Amino acid sequence: MDQPEGRYHYQLMRRALETIDTAETPLSLEELAGEMQMSPAHFQRVFSAWVGVSPKRYQQYLQLGEAKRLLNERFTTLETAQTVGLSGGGRLHDLFLRWEAMSPGEFAKKGEGLTINYGWFDTPFGETLVMGTERGICGMGFAEEMGREACFDDLTQRWPKADFNEAPEALSGWLKAGIEAKGETALHLMGAPFQIKVWEALLQVPSGHVTTYGEIANAIGSPKAVRAVGTAVGRNPVSWLIPCHRALRKSGALGGYHWGLPVKRALLAWEAAREEA
Repeated sequence: MDQPEGRYHYQLMRRALETIDTAETPLSLEELAGEMQMSPAHFQRVFSAWVGVSPKRYQQYLQLGEAKRLLNERFTTLETAQTVGLSGGGRLHDLFLRWEAMSPGEFAKKGEGLTINYGWFDTPFGETLVMGTERGICGMGFAEEMGREACFDDLTQRWPKADFNEAPEALSGWLKAGIEAKGETALHLMGAPFQIKVWEALLQVPSGHVTTYGEIANAIGSPKAVRAVGTAVGRNPVSWLIPCHRALRKSGALGGYHWGLPVKRALLAWEAAREEA
């Protein structure tokens, strides 16, 4: 596919983000569209289709200070969030997320005897690699910043003894439900017990909201393990659906992001804008 819609929109957002960051003052619609080499009307349409708000409004969500605003106004206290078991589910808009975790014994086998299907898909954040077992999606990574080969190697090396089978049709229904936030999707959490606790906590953070690494540490009963929590957040294999991008530093800094900070900023901005639109 040449320039599929999802990748085109993400690349446009990335260019817009870079333009906004280097501008000394906020840009008008005409100025921003000119930088993108598009007519104002076309640029406005693309923006609205992607995020549902005007380019002027969206610029506010891309500013570096937006993370601090989210912490002040949309901070989620996980200790008071609804507690669910690993075999339970959580509701996000009209999406029902169903998840289960592999046992420690299964994890120790590094995927031996397991068949993992995979496929490449176009999403609002560019080309995305999705992997899954018969029990649910177990991997999801963004290729736009690091490239296809690095993205594929990154996920497959997590389960080095598994058999990988290209079968996008086995995953498309789950992914479509996740992207549209409608219907039901299944997740298969494949990690060490501590990582599973952290990822389960992340699933409690609503779209358009954020939390901190320290808050996650408190929620899982390990208040002194903030650094270890940060490592587990970074090792989350199911990006977006397990929303590691919603974890920020206590200072309001974005922190790191495995698939690139431009993707993290775009994810937060997209969700916050849609939540408030």
